[in-house]
Amino acid sequence: MASYGAWMAQSAISNLTVVDRVPADMLHMVDAHWYQFPPMNPLWHSLLGFAIAILALISVIGNGMVVYIFTNTKTLRTPSNLLVVNLAFSDFLMMFCMGPPMVINCYYQTWVFGPLACEVYGMLGSLFGCVSIWTMTLIAFDRYNVIVKGLAAKPLTNNSALVRILCVWASSLAWTIAPFFGWNRYVPEGNMSACGTDYLTDTWSSRSYILVYSFFVYFGPLLMIIYSYVFIIKAVSAHEKNMREQAKKMNVASLRSSEAQSTSTEMKLAKVALVTISLWFMAWTPYLIINFTGIFKSSPISPLATIWGSLFAKANAVYNPIVYGISHPKYRAALYQKFPALSCTDSADDSQSVASEATTVVSAEKSECA
Repeated sequence: MASYGAWMAQSAISNLTVVDRVPADMLHMVDAHWYQFPPMNPLWHSLLGFAIAILALISVIGNGMVVYIFTNTKTLRTPSNLLVVNLAFSDFLMMFCMGPPMVINCYYQTWVFGPLACEVYGMLGSLFGCVSIWTMTLIAFDRYNVIVKGLAAKPLTNNSALVRILCVWASSLAWTIAPFFGWNRYVPEGNMSACGTDYLTDTWSSRSYILVYSFFVYFGPLLMIIYSYVFIIKAVSAHEKNMREQAKKMNVASLRSSEAQSTSTEMKLAKVALVTISLWFMAWTPYLIINFTGIFKSSPISPLATIWGSLFAKANAVYNPIVYGISHPKYRAALYQKFPALSCTDSADDSQSVASEATTVVSAEKSECA
């Protein structure tokens, strides 16, 4: 406490700011907004560096295992799972490329790699985040296509999955290199240990990029994911209702086995939808609020606030493999075989995924109706 008080007193007396540690060759990139804030408590830099290091370690290991197992297990090499592999690959690259630099910058309490590296860092963060978001959207649409449309759906092939993945990377790259050509820019932000899009410059060019890009990477994909899962739950709910009505006509308690009755497909899918959308909000909403607060000048943005926005967005790379990889029953079975010590699931329950179970029952119902 004494050292903290001494640090605060020294900052007040010396009129130090959060920008004072920024190298001279980068000062032209720093917005005047940040000069009003005193240096952050070094403890925050330490905590942020420690948190990013832990997140990077978990993400690299978790997503690396997802990519390894999905690509080296024959039964998992399906067109739909190519999307899961792409999501894990993008999240792996995000923390592999962005984790170590941020940890080093937190140690020095400022950006130390120069202007060009700052711009590349900001671009890579936007690129990998955009790819992950749109891959999550493609996964939701694939589930919608298989479960809702059933037998009438056009099956996803390896070629069509690869084309979609290529389109995601190409469109994301086009958006994220735009700041290099004058539409917005990448600059140091907050505690000066990371770089991102410029949401403080009061020009229409800068503001328009944030507004258009936020629709492309947040509002658009979010609405598509919600749309997909709403209709998935409706389709499975309708099937469950039909099954109960048929069971009633046949004078039986249920057409399902007692084991299947314990957890309905409808409830499983509802939980998947709730988790997916909730994690989406947790990851990207704080950073979106920071960007919108900056362009609309609705309230002052502190360096500490930008830390939390960045931390929540990067955490998305950690729990994505949990939602889309570890929750996959066949993946868990392969995980148990290749890394027995890391698996804590019962292989007896790993016979069928929620999506494939729903596909089977809904498709069967549609076949009977036809």
